[in-house]
Amino acid sequence: MQKKITWPNGARCACAITFDIDADSLIHISKPADGHDRLYPISMGRYGPTVAIPRILETYKRLGLKQSFFAPGWVVEQYPDVMGSILKEGHEIGHHGYLHEDPTSHSPSEQEYWFERALESHARVLGNKPKGYRAPVYNVTQGVIDLLNKHEFEYDSSLMADDLPYVMRSKGRSLIELPVHWGTDDWPQFAHYDEIGYMMPVAGPTAGLSPFWEEFEAQYEAGGFWIGIWHPFLTGRLARWRQVEKWLESVLDRGDVWFASLEEIARHVRSQYGADAESVRVEELPYYSAPVLTK
Repeated sequence: MQKKITWPNGARCACAITFDIDADSLIHISKPADGHDRLYPISMGRYGPTVAIPRILETYKRLGLKQSFFAPGWVVEQYPDVMGSILKEGHEIGHHGYLHEDPTSHSPSEQEYWFERALESHARVLGNKPKGYRAPVYNVTQGVIDLLNKHEFEYDSSLMADDLPYVMRSKGRSLIELPVHWGTDDWPQFAHYDEIGYMMPVAGPTAGLSPFWEEFEAQYEAGGFWIGIWHPFLTGRLARWRQVEKWLESVLDRGDVWFASLEEIARHVRSQYGADAESVRVEELPYYSAPVLTK
């Protein structure tokens, strides 16, 4: 039987738009030898923090929304003013690696080094200790879960085991998982980035965004949880963001949709689990302790 989470103030559905502010980290991690001299992808990434984020923050301020952003530590260092403005407006900035490195390509010691280097960037530049984590390319390992627990994170938002938030227990500690899915990620709709191996046919604003609205309507009908996993240099572009603004206004007019940061949603889910453990599903980690035999 599907678990049923009760949302605050009688809301029918919980929603969060989450932006991964990768900026130009992607070209530097994918082309370390000459990424610094590839101006087109640098400029495409820079559009996020320099143009799109101010636009997004203006909309959120007008509509009274507080939402979540994730940023690699290097991006925090490169764009401190816009990162500071996000926090100043009352939004959340979560951990998203250091230079958008893939944890699955690293040894345990390398994972720890880059994870903690990113934490140091958040603390030094912003005075901020992230409460939540999203893995670059969603690539979480058991070692990453162990690091999240070591540093007492409240939640992860990288995995896909449910439609609803769930509790993820591992080695005596629990995280709230706020699940994602490619169906509400803007990368398949809008990414056209040959240098890092993605050549998607770029959808028009209406066609590209309509699948997200369809996903929302299903969650709204089910009383569930909708999350957008977006990138400022993709969905923050002018024509696309105009479509998002219209959608936000129409959904807010319904009066029974709870928009909140992931930190706030995770806190609510943990509280509900404490009060009624049967209302929130639990996953036990690790899933496996060794490779699965194929012969």
